[in-house]
Amino acid sequence: MSRKNPKRKLTASEKAAKKKRQKEYMTVFMNGKQKRIKRPPTIDGMDAEEFMLRNADPIWLSQNEMWEYLDMADRDAL
Repeated sequence: MSRKNPKRKLTASEKAAKKKRQKEYMTVFMNGKQKRIKRPPTIDGMDAEEFMLRNADPIWLSQNEMWEYLDMADRDAL
């Protein structure tokens, strides 16, 4: 089974646009359909919130009123 019209290759600008789109958006399924949504912001490949919690000291956590994470920071320091 041969094709009459083989699939054409993407141009350089189309490849760049596709790469940018994949970096900016992610595809998820909602109600049985594919939807493209913006990716959550990341720092060094991890969630922004997870990055803050890993690198925060107790003073910063108390200044930003993140009391629920203050105990976890104290346990990690020991």
